[in-house]
Amino acid sequence: MPGESDCTTCQMADDFSNYWTAVLYFKARNGTYKRVRQLANSGFDGAAGGGMTVYYMQDALYDTKQPSKVSAFQPGFRMFIGNVQARTMDEAARFQTPATRDHETIALPKKVCPAGIMSSLRFPNCWDGKNLDSPDHLSHMSYPSSGTFESGGPCPSTHPVRTSQVMFEVIWDTRPFNNPDDWPLDGSQPFVWSFGDATGYANHADYVFGWKDDSLQKILDTPCYVNCDTARTQSIAEMNKCAQKAVVEEDIDGWLTELPGGHQAEFAPTPEKR
Repeated sequence: MPGESDCTTCQMADDFSNYWTAVLYFKARNGTYKRVRQLANSGFDGAAGGGMTVYYMQDALYDTKQPSKVSAFQPGFRMFIGNVQARTMDEAARFQTPATRDHETIALPKKVCPAGIMSSLRFPNCWDGKNLDSPDHLSHMSYPSSGTFESGGPCPSTHPVRTSQVMFEVIWDTRPFNNPDDWPLDGSQPFVWSFGDATGYANHADYVFGWKDDSLQKILDTPCYVNCDTARTQSIAEMNKCAQKAVVEEDIDGWLTELPGGHQAEFAPTPEKR
């Protein structure tokens, strides 16, 4: 937890936040599952485990020509994005996912992706200004009342504080599973999230703020994209030194007959989950 560690795996040396998202699995034609490994993003070759890239958006997408007008989060702040039971586009529509690159889809792709799959998760950026959390980890935050963060959409009166938009990017190395002969006979896509969703609509993520002091606000107040003069950074070698030993012994790299927690891939929710 933030404040309980003396090291961080982040490039930003003052960032002790917690970032989490589900793991992707491949379901083979014989019904067994294999964990899909992560790839390091450009410029992070050698990072242990691949990791994810986390963006803190300033005033508009990649706009570094004007001072930021967004607020950093406060100690103890946390939030959640996604609907773990979503299996349709309508059920996922609450969470704004504007396409910013070619070929982006909300569902898992139904064809072979030669270079792998990148998942993007965009958190809401309007805070109620009072609550560091809420029972559903969602209600204290909101998306803009119109438009999106990228378009400079205004925050609703119920959530007037405009924060940085947090976005996760995770690159999944699906290349070992690109042989169509290993895919289901009916031609359906073979990837599934660790909790059983085989549509892709239920992908979700957690964020717990943990930046030291006012280090994040200083970065947000300085127009920059990647190399920010106000940020303390560390090398990949230093990032890799920060590691947590497994507390549960389990097979995570073999071929599994079921997903973690006993889940199986599903394209529609089971009745008891409704």
